Amino acid sequence: MESKAPFPKAVATFAAAYLLAFGGVAIVKGNGEFIFYLVIMLVLVAAVYAIHRRVGFSPLVLWLLAVWGFGHMGGGTIPIPAGFADGGSGDPVLYSFRLAPWAPRYDQLIHVYGFCCATLASGEALWAATRPARIGVGFAAAAALMGAGFGAVNEVVEFVATRTLPETNVGGYVNTGWDLVSNTVGALLGAAAVWARGAKPGNAAPPAAPPTN
Repeated sequence: MESKAPFPKAVATFAAAYLLAFGGVAIVKGNGEFIFYLVIMLVLVAAVYAIHRRVGFSPLVLWLLAVWGFGHMGGGTIPIPAGFADGGSGDPVLYSFRLAPWAPRYDQLIHVYGFCCATLASGEALWAATRPARIGVGFAAAAALMGAGFGAVNEVVEFVATRTLPETNVGGYVNTGWDLVSNTVGALLGAAAVWARGAKPGNAAPPAAPPTN
């Protein structure tokens, strides 16, 4: 049964605006890597919409996912001074930004944030599918594993980019390792939030208890 919750127009407008803007920049610059990621983003947007029709994500989660997409697309297209770039090839962009040698890269922060959001979304979808009587540690752990699984899929997508495109801003093995660490940290933070907030979408309610005589 499909959810009757509408998709917020403000979220859709925001996402469409930055996809058009950053996608246009990538096309004009001939940035093959982010044209590739633009296609992936469009697939993900369609997937979120389809799942929302079944689950009814809360407006909070939809906004968090939309902001993640903005941070991701901006990370690959917004230029930065070369002095702040750490790693990568080609023109320095926001994804390579590192404020200090001891600080995480923008890329790693986006991974933490993004897979925290993915875990929150997973928690809402899992709750809609199972309607548990309570949200316990086991439920939160399942949401974390789902979020971490999406993180692993992300690394596969990046690997495909390195195998099919002549030049990318994807780092080597150490970068992949840090990405996985960041994904895991994000999933754990998301699981903590799932447990704390009860994981219930704002537009859904648990089934009513049967009347007692």
